[in-house]
Amino acid sequence: MRFGMGVPKTFTAPRREARVPMEVGVQITGHPRLPGTEATFTEDVSSKGARVISARRWKKDDYLTLSTLTGSFQTIARVAYCQFVPEAGFAVGLEFTEPSGTWMLGNPPIRPQ
Repeated sequence: MRFGMGVPKTFTAPRREARVPMEVGVQITGHPRLPGTEATFTEDVSSKGARVISARRWKKDDYLTLSTLTGSFQTIARVAYCQFVPEAGFAVGLEFTEPSGTWMLGNPPIRPQ
């Protein structure tokens, strides 16, 4: 799976809040049948949810832990949908239930040389 594939998105239910297209490296854990951590990326985000690409098929109403690879954002999330995307895996819509932290790190401190 290539990073930043620009997978087409289709939605059947109206959103409560607009999502912003943003690719952020994340890790997800908690798959009920396939233990381990998966490193992947978001396609879009909002304060209430995100869409991620996963190599694993998830069931609606599964719960997982999502955390950013940079920044301090972490949340328990509910799977709202999981759609097969040819050559990419699965597009997974997530609803955040316990978000905390920030999505991105600020500028790194400048250190004297």
